Amino acid sequence: MIAHKEEMRMIRAEKYRDKRDDSQNRIVTIPNILSLFRLCLIPVFVWLYCAEKNFVWTGVILILSGVTDTVDGFVARHFHMTSNLGKVLDPVADKLTQASMLFCLLTRFPLMAVPLAVMVVKECFMGITGLMVIRRTGHVFGADWHGKVTTWLLYAMMILHVFWYDIPGSVSAGVITVCVGMMLLSLILYGLHNIRAIRGKTD
Repeated sequence: MIAHKEEMRMIRAEKYRDKRDDSQNRIVTIPNILSLFRLCLIPVFVWLYCAEKNFVWTGVILILSGVTDTVDGFVARHFHMTSNLGKVLDPVADKLTQASMLFCLLTRFPLMAVPLAVMVVKECFMGITGLMVIRRTGHVFGADWHGKVTTWLLYAMMILHVFWYDIPGSVSAGVITVCVGMMLLSLILYGLHNIRAIRGKTD
């Protein structure tokens, strides 16, 4: 009887693992659709900002992008719609959105070159170490708290500069400095996390 119960427990555990693996490999999910939607918004706000000089609607589209970013994360976590594709697609949509908006703002605020440069360095480093982690562990890690804070600070900084056309130089520099500081902290924490993951597998 004990052996039979143990066998049934192992069968149920195996079915649960199979179901979890299937969910991780799903492609068409609400969070993934929202991430694709954010990608489609990029040319819209670039055109509005650079060609039309319509800063109000640029800000509205940027806010919409930020809201959908929060919604897709909430849906993924609370309705068990996380997937390996989503773990890659979501940050790609975020970084392309942020980089595109920073390029737009760079036309009016030269200091935007600093967060843009930090972002390029951070993403290159994270991309290299992230691929090493996947090779070593077979896992794709999601965003940590500091990554989410960095994302929201970036969105707040960009939205502020879009709507506040005549923002004073000192205020602009202060906001950018805070944002860059958080980006550097996130880079350090992600770097330590990835290095530990790599060493933990190879040791």
